[in-house]
This record gives sequence, structure tokens and C-alpha cells, in this order.
Amino acid sequence: MTTLPPENLLRHASSPYLQQHAGNPVHWRPWGEAALAEARSAGKPILLSVGYAACHWCHVMAHESFEDAETAALMNALYVNIKLDREERPDIDALYMNALHMLGEQGGWPLTMFLTPEAEPFWGGTYFPPEPRWGRPSFRQVLSGVAEAFRQDGAKVAQNVAALKGGLAKMAAATPGPLPTAAQLSQVALGLVRATDAEEGGLAGAPKFPNPPIFRFLWQMGFRLQQPACAEVTHLLLRKMSQGGIYDHLGGGYARYSTDAIWLAPHFEKMLYDNAQILELLALAHAAAPDPLYADRAAQTVDWLAREMLAEDGAFAATEDADTEGEEGRFYVWSKPEIDALLPPEDAALFARVYDVTEEGNWEHKTILNRRGHPAPLSPAEEARLDACRATLFAARARRVAPGRDDKVLADWNGLMIAALARAAGVFGRPDWLVLAERAFAAILRHHAAPDGRLHHAWRAGRVTAPGLLEDQAAMARAALALHEATGGAAYLAQAIAWAEATHRHFAAPEGGHFTSADDAGDILVRGLTAADNATPAGNGIQAEVEARLFHLTGEPRWREAAERSIGAFAGHQALAAMPGLLAAADLLTEGAAVVVAGPETHPATQALLATALTHPDPALAVLRASGALPATHPAHGKGMLDGSPAAYVCRHGTCALPVTDPASLAGLLDRPT
Repeated sequence: MTTLPPENLLRHASSPYLQQHAGNPVHWRPWGEAALAEARSAGKPILLSVGYAACHWCHVMAHESFEDAETAALMNALYVNIKLDREERPDIDALYMNALHMLGEQGGWPLTMFLTPEAEPFWGGTYFPPEPRWGRPSFRQVLSGVAEAFRQDGAKVAQNVAALKGGLAKMAAATPGPLPTAAQLSQVALGLVRATDAEEGGLAGAPKFPNPPIFRFLWQMGFRLQQPACAEVTHLLLRKMSQGGIYDHLGGGYARYSTDAIWLAPHFEKMLYDNAQILELLALAHAAAPDPLYADRAAQTVDWLAREMLAEDGAFAATEDADTEGEEGRFYVWSKPEIDALLPPEDAALFARVYDVTEEGNWEHKTILNRRGHPAPLSPAEEARLDACRATLFAARARRVAPGRDDKVLADWNGLMIAALARAAGVFGRPDWLVLAERAFAAILRHHAAPDGRLHHAWRAGRVTAPGLLEDQAAMARAALALHEATGGAAYLAQAIAWAEATHRHFAAPEGGHFTSADDAGDILVRGLTAADNATPAGNGIQAEVEARLFHLTGEPRWREAAERSIGAFAGHQALAAMPGLLAAADLLTEGAAVVVAGPETHPATQALLATALTHPDPALAVLRASGALPATHPAHGKGMLDGSPAAYVCRHGTCALPVTDPASLAGLLDRPT
């Protein structure tokens, strides 16, 4: 019988989340064939616990249950216990989270799933308390009850397994249809606008998540539909979040979500992917309507990124924790006496008035700094005093015990940040941000590249820790294209094409679209196939954007056909509103423009035309230089300077407008409705 040692094996793992549990008395195993083989050999059910390093409720359940000797003894006796870092294996996490939803349960982390020895789900939940509470059984009761059901009621378990496997297989089936029409895009966009909170921004209700894929789509639709509301709700989201407690007013960066409906009280973890997408939205919004608030928040967020999130070799770490010294938010919150002791009385009074500092506090008798009550700029002199106050408090906060950082490097999240930095560098006039993006790109290329042309997903401490997924190939190809457009570097375009081709080889689904896991993934029950966005954009939406952008950059019909196939695989789905990234890609493919600039790269007029194109707020533009011969398939093939002057051509629907030589004329062409 195959058995692993009767001990906790997580000490061998590189994931910071798994290492957080390495001292538990539970005989944890990392996800992998060895653990799955042990379950099959022993005939024991699997307890699969999924979380991530910055997850507050994961920490709570760990302290209450996984560190408890009595609970651990029960787990060890009844189950093969597997711990999974959802950030390392989002494909595994998504599979079992979907199974939980099919059981009628609300999802979240920690995810607690019970599987057969063949890794088939049959029951699950999320957080379970150590004692019966809030109408929920204790975790020990759950452990005993599920194990008893597995032993005594095999028919019921088999019924659940069959139903869940059938549902998972159905979810992994394509729903083909014709490309979305302009009417469909309009219907979805205006429906999403109606779902927003007209007072506080974001989607209505609590908790409040930024939902960047939704607002990125609405922003793009604002240009296509000539509907001001699409842009207005995006501006409202950014302004409310940027003055709320979800934003770190001392150190920069946005927390994952707000627990309330007013952006005041977050769970305090900061995720690379949220800040990447918000940075891109800030850049787009600032390009359309320059606002000092957007410029400040972008700069402060990139400062946080460079200060706190740089991992080995220039790539970016994954997350910062919510908890320090066992308390959520302890690093971030303040009391009025603390602030009064650090600031001169007049400055303390001004700071308290603007940043909502009171004796009683605004959250659990503490204060989360925010400017919800005073969002408008004060006088320059008062803002300068507030700047000095924040610097003093930031220095004092730096002496506290800092939140933990998960420093594993994820290719897909880095891809999102690299692309955001490339856009923001141009919009905010920060070439140093472009350098930051290029360094991160080079680091991913060095450490994540596989010999067959694919990218691995996760890397830490000198070794790859998780296989590559669709999102990794797509997000990094998108990043490569962003750098190609920003710099003109031909190597970036070549690399994007290579990754897109590798994606087709290893992830393509028979009816179109791409599976989340590769064709050689041997440890997943069902390969996922979805275009639904969550907090991060779906891999299929990103891949369709890459293909559409490659079509505009190269003019090659194969990329148009690839994009049509990627989009068409899901276009028959009834819930298109859940796929804003895919819909944005469809709009880019059919209505987007290629802006072709011809002229010496160093010529001031060439640079001015490029800057106009690269800083335009419509994201459905692809910018390329005609310094070399464009392919014969491109509508701008053979076009060049005009009477010896650098010129720009705007190409839509297979034809190019007359050339223009000054930035104002180019901006006019780009602003014109399609």
C-alpha cells in the first residue's frame, strides 16, 4: 500500500501559504500525484483545504482548527489531508469551487472540499467554526459526519459524485454562437451600468469589489456606443475607491475589497492583480479627463509596487497579508491618541478632520484613514501640510510589525501589471515605469520559460512550483504586445506570437476557445473551459484580445480567424454579461483601429504622433511603427511618410484614412465614432 510518512509534509513546499501550515499537527500533503496515490491506495476520502497566504479567514480557521491537536488527530485518522495554494493552482481551485457552487453553497476561502479517493468531489463548504456557531456545525462534527457518510452511504456519495462530475463536464463544454453584435454589446453594457451604485460607485450592495474587468469593458464601450454613462460610472468607481478606506492613504495600493457598501472597511490584503488592473483604469481615465487624484493614486501605487512588491530579479510578488500579530488590519489602523502624539496640534486637527479620525474610531474602535468626507482638494498650503502629516505617520507605521508578503512570482499576474505599467508610463509621463515593466518581463522570461515554448505559472526561491495555465500564456503575450507598442521592440512582438502559437498547441479546445489547463495536465479531474471573468480576467478573454490585437498589428488573417474562433466558442452563452473581457475583445476585433506611424523613430514629429496614439483613452487601438516594411496583408502596407514628414494612418475595417502629420489631426481621427 502506498503511504506517505505520517507527518506534515508542507515543510518541503516553497509556497508561503503552505509554509504557514507546515507546523500544524495535521498530516498535510501538498497537492500532487503522491498524495492522490496515497488516497487511492488507502481507500480514504480526501480532505482538500484551499486558501492563499493573504486570506484572513484562512488564518482564522488555521488557528482554530488546524493548530488544534484534537481536531488534527481526527483529520489524520479519517482523511488524506491535502493543502493547496489557490494562487499556485487556480485551475484546481476553480474546479472544486464550481463543484461547491453546484452544491448550492456560496463560495469563498478557505475552501473545504471532501473528495473520494479518486479526487471526485462529493461535499464541501468554506470556513467551519471550531464549535457550533451561526447555525453552522463545528468542524469536528463535519469531519465525523462526512467520514461516516462516506463509509456507510456509498450510494448517496456516488449519486453526488455523478451529479457533480456531470455538471463540471457540462460547464467545460463550449457554447458556440455568432460573434456578438453591436446591439448585444450595447444591451450588456447598459445593463451593467444599471447594476452600479449611483452614489458610491462599483456594483450596488456589499461587499464591494473593484470588478476591474467589468469597468474596463464599460470604459471601452463608452467610446463605441457614445454613451457617457459608461465612462461616468468608471470615473465614479475610481474616485470613490481612491478616497475610501480600501485605498492605503499612507503607503499606496488598494486592498482586495471592502466589506461594506461605502469602500470604508476592507479586508486589508493587497493583491498584485487588483492593483495592476486599477492602475490601468487610472491611466485610461486620466488620459480622457486628467485629474490630479488619478495621477497621485497611480504614482503612490507604483511607489508601493516598487517598494514592497519587487521579488527576486525584478519581477513582482503576489500578495501582502491582511493580518499582523494575529490581528486583521493591525498594521494599517490608528487611534486618535496615536496620531495626536505624532503630529503638532494644529496639523493633528486638520488631519483628523480630513481623514475621519475620531475618538471612537470608524471601525472596531479604531480608525481606517479615508477621505470620503473631504474628497475635494483643499488649498495648496493645506494639502502640503497633509502631505507632511502622511509622511510622518508613514514613518511611524514603518516601525510596526509589517504584514507578511507572499513573494512567489506568478506569470499571469505579472503580465497584468507589466501591461498596466506600459500604458501608465505613457499617460503619466513616467519612463521609469516602463523600465520597471521591462525588467519584470525579462525576469519572467528568464525564470518561467519552458523548453517547449510555454510559460510556467509559479516560481519561487529558484524553482518552478506550478505548471503553466492558459492565463499565464495569454497575460504575458498581452504584456509583450503592450511593450511592443510602447517601445517598438520587434522582439516583444515575436515573443507574443510565439506564446500565442504555444497556447494554440497546448490549450486549444475542439470547438474553439482554450482550456485552462494544458493538454498534458494529468492531475485535474476536468479541464476547465470558461470565459467568465472574476476578480481577474478570464484567460479566454485575454487570449481573444491578444489574437485580435495581433490581427490589427500584422494584418494576418490567421489571427482574425483565431480570435473569431476564441470568441465564437462562448458567444452562444446566455450569460454574456459575465464575460466582459471576451466582449471587449470582440469589439477590438471588429471595431478597433490600427494606428500606423511612419517616420524616423527619433524624429520629434514621429514621437509626437506616437505619444498621441499611445496616450489615447480608447483601449481598442493598436499602435505600430512603419519603420520597416509592413506585411502585404496589412491595410497600411506600402504607406510611409508624407512629403518627407512623419505621418500617421488610422486603419479601420480593412482600410486606412488619409495620412495626417500633426497630433491634433490624429487625435481628431481617433476621437471620431466608428
